[in-house]
Amino acid sequence: MPNNILIKINSALNPIKLTDKLFFTKNLRLMIKSGVSLNEALESLTMQIDNIKFKHILQEIKTRVQKGEAFSLALSNFPKVFSEVFVNMIKAGEESGKLDEILETLADQIYKEHDLKSKVKGAMAYPIFIFTAMIAITGGLLVFVVPKLTAMFSESGMKLPLPTKILIAFSNMLVHYFYLIIILGIVLAALFIKFKKTILGKEILHKTCLCLPIFGKMAVKLNLARMSRSLSSLLKTDIPVVNSFLITAGVIRNIYYQQVLKEVAQALKQGANIHESLIQHRRLFPQTVIQMIAVGEETGTLDKILEEAALFYEEDLNNILKNLPSLLEPILILFLGATVGAVALAIMMPIFSLSETVS
Repeated sequence: MPNNILIKINSALNPIKLTDKLFFTKNLRLMIKSGVSLNEALESLTMQIDNIKFKHILQEIKTRVQKGEAFSLALSNFPKVFSEVFVNMIKAGEESGKLDEILETLADQIYKEHDLKSKVKGAMAYPIFIFTAMIAITGGLLVFVVPKLTAMFSESGMKLPLPTKILIAFSNMLVHYFYLIIILGIVLAALFIKFKKTILGKEILHKTCLCLPIFGKMAVKLNLARMSRSLSSLLKTDIPVVNSFLITAGVIRNIYYQQVLKEVAQALKQGANIHESLIQHRRLFPQTVIQMIAVGEETGTLDKILEEAALFYEEDLNNILKNLPSLLEPILILFLGATVGAVALAIMMPIFSLSETVS
């Protein structure tokens, strides 16, 4: 029991990262290609993994494989760690005898995903820092400066302007009822997390994300890059096109792209073409993508065309992320200055009035 508790605590503090899966996939591919048996490879890699949760999962997978269970079936018992794309590609590699080639493709896919996430996080670091600084400065003024001025204003008996009254009200609420604000914040955060997991919540949040001025284009390119790379990887393994679209729909996070991919899969069952099914969704799929897919269908090179599309959108997104801080910097500085300036003005207005009265 104590060991289980320690494992749960460690899992919460150290979740399985993409780098862990990348290390596992790359090294497993290298060992399989070198002629090492799958059992021996899993045994060796389990000992090398530092993440306790991942180590525990690999031990379970190793035990299942040693009992004769297929590697892909053993992986499918951990869907939160190994996606449906990962499992199906491993299954295709087992059936075709090209497991090392499939692992190489998966390693490349995980690396691209990790690289993209790292760039997104790096681009968002500066806006988050500015926003945090704004909250910290404003909170510091409300907690430490305003209460002292409030006492001075009360002693003078002067009539305070409306902005100052509002500021004092916020300050009093923050100083005297901070515990209620913390509780309310926790409750609202919990409700938001629960709401965004519902279908309605996903529809509202994902649509909002797609409609935002700068981030909307980023969201479209990100979803197109992930979709193209997943479909390309699946089609290379000779997985049926319909199944590839259904599997990819389970991997893509945006609910609108999920719905379209499922619709395309159903249309394919009825004999329709992919590009014809996507034409009615031009907002999610630009004309360039539709034309590339049409060419891929006509020439029988859809997997290669989708890989090129993935590279194109990843590079395009990379350029946007490089320029994002410079695009947002003026807006963020203006917003920060306006917020702090408004607080400072609300503080200074009665001080100026008091100085004039004394004079």
